Amino acid sequence: MSSPKLIVHHLQIGQGERIPWLLEELNIPYELKLYKRSPLLSPPELQAVYPMGASPVLEDLTDPSNPVKIAESGAITDYIIHKYGNGRLALKPQDKNFADYLYWLHFANGSLQSGLFRRGMARGMVGEDDPRYKGQVARCDKMLSHIENRLQNNKWLAGEEFTAAETMTGWCFTTMRKFEPMDLTDYPGILAWLGRIGEREAYRRAMGKADPDLDIEQGISAKGPPMMEAFVKAMAMKPGSL
Repeated sequence: MSSPKLIVHHLQIGQGERIPWLLEELNIPYELKLYKRSPLLSPPELQAVYPMGASPVLEDLTDPSNPVKIAESGAITDYIIHKYGNGRLALKPQDKNFADYLYWLHFANGSLQSGLFRRGMARGMVGEDDPRYKGQVARCDKMLSHIENRLQNNKWLAGEEFTAAETMTGWCFTTMRKFEPMDLTDYPGILAWLGRIGEREAYRRAMGKADPDLDIEQGISAKGPPMMEAFVKAMAMKPGSL
């Protein structure tokens, strides 16, 4: 089969970084188109590619008679793995940790990312003394403890094997903290896992291409990177009040 012709559209400082990382891990060639936030949301150029204006978006032009455009990072991950990755970075149904792989692959967007965003939104809208915010904090604490327990007993989320569960989940603990801060000091299992991610050449290559201005060491640290100023202003929050 001829080399795939893939174009990844990535809104910088965003979850789209998952896809370059996945492609670098699989050693699949791709073209990367970067978009800067203006000042917070996607620019008109990205909205012209995909009406929702969200990132990532993958264009597959390998077969000119059947061009494909697909969004949603989880869907793109499955598409790439099974169409061009020969199933690599996914576990098969006969693998003993297959259920774990599926669970953590989908936990990233189904629970973790959405929960962290709800916590951040609640802080901005009702303040930290409101029981609605405190309820979101309790839910996020429970999720972090759940992940911590998993990673204290396993090298990777699905077990001993690095999988796409990592490429889906990693950003929630690195770049996403520019939108919703998390101090991970009390989560040594998560921090050790982040350290292993930071050692992966494919991860560093992907971040160097997708978001070269981000500090990888800050992203994988206990305290995390500083919040994005445009987001702080949009949420009417003061960094010092967090």
